[in-house]
Amino acid sequence: MTLHGRRAAAWLGLLLLGLGAASLRYGLIESSAIGQLCSSGHGPAWCNWRQWLVLGFQHHAGGASVYGVLALATTVLALLSKRPWAAWLAAAAGVFALELYCFEPGALALLIGCLRLLRLQARPSTPPLGQHRQRDQQAQSQP
Repeated sequence: MTLHGRRAAAWLGLLLLGLGAASLRYGLIESSAIGQLCSSGHGPAWCNWRQWLVLGFQHHAGGASVYGVLALATTVLALLSKRPWAAWLAAAAGVFALELYCFEPGALALLIGCLRLLRLQARPSTPPLGQHRQRDQQAQSQP
């Protein structure tokens, strides 16, 4: 895969993750039919996963849900690291937190993760050869 293909795949992956998180929210968590099915006591085995998702945004630590804390932690990692995967992870955690009711930390993580990913992708992998070579070799008589 080319460099541009990998860069595009990162953004496509964020889009797909956002669509997946939205489908979890609207199709699994907010659906009243699924809520009734899972609360009946005779629901399918995946109702346990639904319950864990709900508990993740209901339990707060410092005013943010578990997803918000995770999004902020990955944002710190993205700011300290110079790796594109860390920036992508922060943006992905931000998308997930934003979709699952943790708006402020999720939006912050998404913004910082995306900006960091853009910056890291825009950075040239190797410096251009000879860009300043001719100017550096010539001596100037006056500044």
